[in-house]
Amino acid sequence: MAASSGALPVVDLAPFFTEDDSGGAARATAAVREACRTHGFFRAVNHGVPAELLARALELSAAFFALPDEEKAKVRPAAGSGAPLPAGYGQQPAHSTDKNEYLVVFDPRLGFNVYPAEPAGFRETVEECHRKLTELGLLIQEILNECMGLPPGFLRGYNDARGFDLMTAKRYFPATEEENVGISAHEDSNCITFIFQDGVGGLEVLKDGDWVPAEPVDGSIIVNIGDVIQVLSNDKFKSATHRVVRKPVHRHSFAFFFNLHGDKWVEPLPEFTAKIGEPPRYRRFLYREYQQLRVRNKTHPPARIEDIVHVSHYAI
Repeated sequence: MAASSGALPVVDLAPFFTEDDSGGAARATAAVREACRTHGFFRAVNHGVPAELLARALELSAAFFALPDEEKAKVRPAAGSGAPLPAGYGQQPAHSTDKNEYLVVFDPRLGFNVYPAEPAGFRETVEECHRKLTELGLLIQEILNECMGLPPGFLRGYNDARGFDLMTAKRYFPATEEENVGISAHEDSNCITFIFQDGVGGLEVLKDGDWVPAEPVDGSIIVNIGDVIQVLSNDKFKSATHRVVRKPVHRHSFAFFFNLHGDKWVEPLPEFTAKIGEPPRYRRFLYREYQQLRVRNKTHPPARIEDIVHVSHYAI
């Protein structure tokens, strides 16, 4: 499939941060609704997260990943931390086609996180990013609630625990002549994902058979919806396929996963099934079970690509 020159939709969130009475919030909500139906992705601008904070996080992340491997390897939690996934530093398994290293951070209040001693300011900057992106997640969730025509506050009540949210700082290794996979094509299993990145590029979104580059734009945040929203909407909203293609140099990015608690059940909502006379396209499933299957895709990749678990595992 060829790369496309088509750009991602851009949504200006400024009306949600001002006393706007000119219809700007309604227009932004309509733009989010359209993007979720067509691309599953959009670029958010004026989103309330300071551009200087995003730039500082990328700068400090690059400094951390430039440390010797033995120093990075020390940034790992003690066994039995209770986190949904291991916090701290890791690399993709050697047998994985994905070639990157990462640092996982949860809500600092949970006590799961481990941080490097260097570079100075890393912890404070990353924790501030986590806080601001959590706030953005709550805003986008409210916008999606409106987009989906749900009762006021429904998604807030349904997704009311932040214990499974996580943020990853990533460094992608330079491409070689033989291969350039940073992250292979996939969909996100969660509710909402935010991505901010350095100027290298490489993130691509599949749209109508073509790969659309999600080009770096300073200060902007790429937003995509995940499988949970696709299932709740009974496929009306799109959890889009995306990938990272590595470049000849290192690439740095952050991804924030606004998640669902593992004990929540996921199934198509009546607004998208019984109330409009359509059958559900998915059977009910426990989110923790699906997350475990998705993690296993990474830790123990199936021999056959068709055996990789997607949300279609629960399709009716």
